[in-house]
Amino acid sequence: MALTFPSVEWMEEYQKQINGNEGYKKAGATWTAGPVALVISAKPEIGINEDFAMWLDLHQGGCREAKKVSLEEAQKAPFCITSDYARWKQVIKKELEPVKGMMQGKLKLKGDLPTIVRYVKASQELVECTTRIETKFLDE
Repeated sequence: MALTFPSVEWMEEYQKQINGNEGYKKAGATWTAGPVALVISAKPEIGINEDFAMWLDLHQGGCREAKKVSLEEAQKAPFCITSDYARWKQVIKKELEPVKGMMQGKLKLKGDLPTIVRYVKASQELVECTTRIETKFLDE
């Protein structure tokens, strides 16, 4: 059954996929820099009436928690990545590599870019996890 992106159900499945990914366990094994928040900017014409923020408590190759949070909470994360729906869809479909997207300004990062750059392989594995979720996009 396809899960709508973004949704709480999609996030719960994402956490399961992260925790079941051996590649991420290895690539993110030394990650202790704290949670990462992902923010999808509001797009009322497809049903996202306000910014949708996901909190991923990533730690040493696993995800301890994935939850929906307010924009204010998301901005308190050590790393907060914001973009519009179309860009996030490109990331999920592996059409945009996230670290490259941050360096090009397509994804806006609040946090330490050099730390993120050291974990390129981990970010690629996190994207790989999204491809394992049967996803229904709101604009398709």
